[in-house]
Amino acid sequence: MAKNLVIVESPAKAKTIEKFLGTDYQVESSYGHIADLPSKEIGVDVANGFKPKYEVSADKKALVTKLKGLAKTADIVWLASDEDREGEAISWHLAEELKLDKAKTKRIVFHEITKNAILKAIDNPREIDYNLVNAQQARRVLDRLVGYELSPVLWKKVKGGLSAGRVQSVSVRLIVEREREIQEFKAVASYSVTAEFTNEAGKVVKAKLPKNFATKKEAEDFLNKNIGSTYKVADLETKPTKKSPAAPFTTSTLQQEAARKLYLPVGITMQLAQRLYESGLITYMRTDSVNLSKEASEAAQAEITKSYGSQYSKPRTFATKSKGAQEAHEAIRPTDMSRHTVNIDRDQARLYDLIWKRTLASQMSDAELERTNVKIEANNHSEVFQATGEVIKFEGFLKVYLEGNDDDDEEQEGMLPALKVNEKLLNTVITSRERFTQPPSRYTEAALVKKLEELGIGRPSTYAPTISTIIARTYIEKGSFEGAERKYNQMILKGGEVKSQVLTEMTGSDKGKLVPTDIGTIVNDFLVKNFEAILDYNFTAKVEQDFDEIAEGNIDWAKMMQDFYNKFHPNVIEVEKNADRESGERILGKHPESGKTVLVRLGKFGAMAQIGDADDEEKQFASLRPEQNMGNISLEEALKLFLLPKSLGEYKGEEVEVSNGRFGPYVRFGKQFISLPKGEEPLDVTMERAKELIDEKVKADAPIATYKNMDVQKGVGRFGPFLKWNGIFINVNKKYNFDNLSQSDVAELIEEKLQKDIDKVIHDWSEEGILVQKARWGRSEITKGKIKIELSKDIDASKLTLEQVKEMIAKKTPEKKTAAKKSATKKAPAKKK
Repeated sequence: MAKNLVIVESPAKAKTIEKFLGTDYQVESSYGHIADLPSKEIGVDVANGFKPKYEVSADKKALVTKLKGLAKTADIVWLASDEDREGEAISWHLAEELKLDKAKTKRIVFHEITKNAILKAIDNPREIDYNLVNAQQARRVLDRLVGYELSPVLWKKVKGGLSAGRVQSVSVRLIVEREREIQEFKAVASYSVTAEFTNEAGKVVKAKLPKNFATKKEAEDFLNKNIGSTYKVADLETKPTKKSPAAPFTTSTLQQEAARKLYLPVGITMQLAQRLYESGLITYMRTDSVNLSKEASEAAQAEITKSYGSQYSKPRTFATKSKGAQEAHEAIRPTDMSRHTVNIDRDQARLYDLIWKRTLASQMSDAELERTNVKIEANNHSEVFQATGEVIKFEGFLKVYLEGNDDDDEEQEGMLPALKVNEKLLNTVITSRERFTQPPSRYTEAALVKKLEELGIGRPSTYAPTISTIIARTYIEKGSFEGAERKYNQMILKGGEVKSQVLTEMTGSDKGKLVPTDIGTIVNDFLVKNFEAILDYNFTAKVEQDFDEIAEGNIDWAKMMQDFYNKFHPNVIEVEKNADRESGERILGKHPESGKTVLVRLGKFGAMAQIGDADDEEKQFASLRPEQNMGNISLEEALKLFLLPKSLGEYKGEEVEVSNGRFGPYVRFGKQFISLPKGEEPLDVTMERAKELIDEKVKADAPIATYKNMDVQKGVGRFGPFLKWNGIFINVNKKYNFDNLSQSDVAELIEEKLQKDIDKVIHDWSEEGILVQKARWGRSEITKGKIKIELSKDIDASKLTLEQVKEMIAKKTPEKKTAAKKSATKKAPAKKK
């Protein structure tokens, strides 16, 4: 047996560390936390100093038994979990649950998984830092109290099955408030003017008027003034300027930049960074610090000098703005500066490339630029055109990297030709375009992370799960609206004549942005109205500062909890007793025929329109369409909902009607449901159009071949053309003629797919219709028919038994889930009392 037992959180990390240690060391993984608060009760003894009740989950009991046995036979147990508060708590739980002998237990930390870092950590062990443990406990307990006490209030006052959280609810508030700003925004039109000139050498000079005109007439009058004008360079100013590189990555800046440049969601960025860290390629990926160690700075300097020359090197130190940042930690950087690229998974390689470039650029020289400002005047009016341009004199850090930005409309300055004062310019065209003021932008994931960080809300480890949670709870969704057409005027002066035209542009797109749902807006309004302190941005930031103080040993965590709870709990009791129910009701007006009130509100199955007030015994109801919103639906749009379902007649002996469902408008043909194409208005669907859609559906669903006595169908989805056979979807690549697939093509595609899936399958229980297989991003999943369960990274899929898998599927079955929810709804208030 090995004399030394090293325990880390993840198997990937364990594998990497094993390479650096000899046979005297056995490295095992705890697969994250081995103990946590119970899932079916509050698990906090409020009356006794908020003492948490920790328990080992059922799926970790065998692991804990194994680790206990290994710990007993080892001379020394090395607790090597991550160096943040969460990692400290994991080490503490291991020490407690394994009942480790303090005399033969050592805590080690490192911010990169390299041989030097591991050996250095072993040479410098320490004890468990209970201040860090208490900071983690305070966060866990406070968030449990908030969620556990607020959720039943939401069930009672808004809708069953809802939940609330400290950071999540504040994030939803930011998004809801931004949406309201957009809805209330009134666009104001004005007219901008741009011009193109050619200089004496025939080179093009693009310029613009520094002011806009308020009306079309003013703009048109100005264009007319320019007919027959002559122009010259009135002033020319050239001055040197410098651009400095951005600091190395922190967690939040990595998330933001990966979203801008690589289009990665925040959660995926963190998964990829975790894998890079566990492979020993980058330093620890959860950090507030922009600091680089002396060794790292020297390594960067050496690599810059070697690859680009000494004139590109400029060692720098950056000051961290975040109050809670720990300067002893480092920014996210490569562990080996000389490794420019890595030959691994494509997305990991792209993220590594971004980290490497940002780190090196931060230690490089300023870029030296020359900025030229030109003023161009006419002979017959006083308005002055301006042109600007930049020339790079020395690339500096720009040779490697330029930071992205969130401003979609930012205009990049180009280069200008050589010009001189009083040089005559020939005007070729002047354009005046109607422009509209823009509402505030909706948050992207990256922009929300940036805002949370600015407000001091949350910490690096919380951003990704916060966004995942509010989307999973359907409080927020990713927008899919492409935008609406808007007309604008444009006038062009060319050849001595002004011509006008009306053009169109797309506006209001929310594609990929974070948009609040109706339920998210209603929950937010209820919480803001009744729990002002919890939803206050300053309060949430102050709580984070208190956690930092606990980590420093300056505040007793139980006292901090008591101060919070003394204000929070009475607020919960008062709201539960006295607050009105919240349905988000909004009156739209009166029905034009009956005179009854028409309103929208939240119903049992989601947002709906209603004709008739609460006392009306003949109320009518209609569900809102998925793309409609309670906050901005009009009376006319709501009344249209009551015209559905609309019967169109019979076709091939089956009734045909058009209606609206939870997934959007559709045509019903007997027992078949055919979705309408995007943007098609259900009320405009005629019987002829319905027949077209039905025939298309029948044709699309018809088998194109058989294989192993099973039908093969084809279709086109979001990832392109595919075949469907035996419940399996098979992508059809471009080398095949999709419109004319032969039987041999079909057989070849299916066999290729089956061969590929052999490498993915972990367990194949075909007789039960169950597969356990590898999924994307390094996770595994269970599939049975339409049920799909993504496994957390701490579950070793290869060790699952059929019984365990069946139990997990049973929990996922809708009927059981609903029953569990009802049970929880009934029991929670009783426990609370």
